[in-house]
Amino acid sequence: MENCRAGTLALFTSVDRETFCCQAHPEFSPIGWHLGHIGYTEALWLLEKCAGKPPQFKQYHPLLTADGLPKKERVFLPSIAEIYSYLETIRNQVFAYLEIAPLEEQERLWRFILQHESQHTEIISFVLQLQRLKNPISHQYFATDKEQMTDDKTEMIEIPAGEFEMGNDSLDALDNERPVRRVYLDKYWIDRYPVTIKQYRQFINVGGYKNSEFWSPEGWQWLQENGITQPLYWREETTQENHPVCGVSWYEADAYARFVGKRLPTEAEWEKAASWDAQNECRRTYPWGEIEPNSQLCNHNNIHQQTTAINTYPNGQSAYGLRDVLGNVWEWTSTWFDGYPGFEFFPYRGYSQVYFDGKHRVLKGGSWATRPWGLRCSFRNWYYPSVRQIIAGFRCASSGNF
Repeated sequence: MENCRAGTLALFTSVDRETFCCQAHPEFSPIGWHLGHIGYTEALWLLEKCAGKPPQFKQYHPLLTADGLPKKERVFLPSIAEIYSYLETIRNQVFAYLEIAPLEEQERLWRFILQHESQHTEIISFVLQLQRLKNPISHQYFATDKEQMTDDKTEMIEIPAGEFEMGNDSLDALDNERPVRRVYLDKYWIDRYPVTIKQYRQFINVGGYKNSEFWSPEGWQWLQENGITQPLYWREETTQENHPVCGVSWYEADAYARFVGKRLPTEAEWEKAASWDAQNECRRTYPWGEIEPNSQLCNHNNIHQQTTAINTYPNGQSAYGLRDVLGNVWEWTSTWFDGYPGFEFFPYRGYSQVYFDGKHRVLKGGSWATRPWGLRCSFRNWYYPSVRQIIAGFRCASSGNF
C-alpha cells in the first residue's frame, strides 16, 4: 500500500491548481477528484465498515463519493494541500487499524482497496496525458523512440482446440474474474502483436471510414452520426509507426478486423492465448508465468508514460508466443461484459454487476498506465463500444486458416 501510494503521489509532483481541478474530458472527473476519492473509499471500507469508526471528514462526502455530484461539477475542489492532508490522515488511521485487523477475514477487501487506488491512478495518468496533448509546450512528452522501431508484424498464431482454465480465484481477483472454470474452444488463430499505427493507417488510406462494407450496421450509424474520420488523438506524422494504434472505439476495431478479413477475438480466445500453458496444463497469472510485472517484462506503471513499439518486451510473451499482452494498450474483445456462472458480487453490487447490461464490451491486458496490482491475464475492463480512449487498442483473430 505504501508503494502504491508513493506512485500515486508521484503523479502530482509538478501538478498546479489549474491542472488539479481541470476536467480534461467529459467522461472523466478532474485528477484532483480521483485523488480525493481514493482517500474517501479507503476510509469508507476500512475505517467505517471494518473498524467501526464514525465517518471521516463529512464535509467532503458529497463531493468525493462516486454517486454524488455530476463529473462536470467536481471541479470545485479543496486545495492540493488539503487533499494531501486528507489522504495522510486517513492512511495513518488505516495503518493503525491494520495492526489489529483480522486479516484472515478481511484480506480480500484490503487487496480490493489497493486495486481500487491502482485503477484510479491509471485514470489520473491518462487524463494527465490528455491535458499534455492539448498543451503545445509539452511535445517532449511524446519523445520518439527510434531505437525501438522495427519491421511491421502481421503474424498469426494457431491456438489448438481444447479446454483451458479461465478466470481467477486468488485473493487479488475481483468479483467479475471469478470463479475459475473450464472452457472449451475450437481451433483459432490470433495476432501475435496488437495492430499498429502503420497497419491501421492502411485502413484509413484506402477509405475505410467511407466504405460501409467494413462496418457493422451499428458501427456505420455511429460513424455517420459523429463524423468520425480517424482514431481520436491520431497524428498524421509520427515516428511511432510500430506502436499499437490507440484511441479507437470498438466499432473502429471491428471495422479494421473486417477490412483485413479477420475479426476481434472473444474474451475467452484472448485469455487462452495469453495465459494457458498447454505443455504443463496450467493457467498462468501473467503471460510469462508467476513473476510479478517489472520493467523488463511489459510496459506498465508509467515506466514510459506512453506506448512502446510492439516487440519491445520479448521476455513477456505467453506460452503460445503472444507478444505485448499485458500493458501498453487495453485490447478490445468481441465479448459483452457479464458475470461468469456462479458470480457473486464483492464488495458491493455496484462495482461490476450494474454493468452487466449488455451495453459494454470487455477489454483485456492493461495499458502503459496500469499499476502492477491491476495487471493479470484474467483482469477484465469494460467500455461502451463507442468509447475512444488513448489507452485502448486491439489485436485480431480468425477462425480460418492463416
